[in-house]
Amino acid sequence: MKVQWKGVYPAVTTKFKADLSIDFKGFADNLEAQLAAGVDGIVLGGTLGEASALEPSEKTDLIKAAKAQTSGKVPVVINIAEQTTRSAIEAAKNAQRDGADGLMMLPPMRYKATDEETLSYFTSVAESTDLEIMIYNNPVDYKIEVTLDMFEQLADCKNIVAVKESTRDVSNVTRMINRFGNRFHILCGVDTLAAESLIMGADGWVAGLVCAFPKETVAIYRLIKVGRIAEAISIYRWFLPLLELDINPQLVQNIKLAEEKVGMGSENVRPPRMPLVGTTRAHVMGIIEHSLKNRPKLPEYLSL
Repeated sequence: MKVQWKGVYPAVTTKFKADLSIDFKGFADNLEAQLAAGVDGIVLGGTLGEASALEPSEKTDLIKAAKAQTSGKVPVVINIAEQTTRSAIEAAKNAQRDGADGLMMLPPMRYKATDEETLSYFTSVAESTDLEIMIYNNPVDYKIEVTLDMFEQLADCKNIVAVKESTRDVSNVTRMINRFGNRFHILCGVDTLAAESLIMGADGWVAGLVCAFPKETVAIYRLIKVGRIAEAISIYRWFLPLLELDINPQLVQNIKLAEEKVGMGSENVRPPRMPLVGTTRAHVMGIIEHSLKNRPKLPEYLSL
């Protein structure tokens, strides 16, 4: 299936049972809610998907489960976060074999590669697969920035077509457009900058809190894209305290707690992560409960 690289792409969590095996029923139920809300694609195995806690065989199982659940309605993209070029190439080949429609790629993990090493890593993987690739540019969390000059060189790779813009500098959306026009699709990867990025021309939103609040996320995107900015901003202002749960070291636990509270998942995470406890849990739960009490009535948005 051709990935359009625009719209709302949930970075879905991986659901676990109490024994920490994958909960495929819970995973399917959440995907169904995402589809009903009108999302445009699915991203598996990202930070929220606890990629570092998944075995390669489990990633295969998640791709197949997602493909079966989505039934070709939206594309399924899987993240590649590996330590070596060889393992990244193998992951890309496995993803293509298993039916993924596209790839999201982080720079090499753990090792702080030079610009040249990072470019070689990306291009080597791109040359090994027919799948289109979205570069995940998140120097805040992963310590390597893919600069505009680096994108200039990556433009020669025809299947590197998009960027998940997570530099936390919203003006980077404008810089990318000014430099490259429409060569790269731009998807915002920071929930708290989504409205600003979309208004400035980003094509989409790889979202986190969408895992628990899919309708509000899609409504904001679609309202902005048809110019109903004031309505979108009204929802976004309500949403912001929840969205801030995404820019936190414990974002996985935060969002899984929100999923559990709205009946779309559980708090179960794989160690070394642990569910929130004590005052931290009470604080996050307070944000969620306050937001639910004041949840806005949404305009009809699916036809936009």
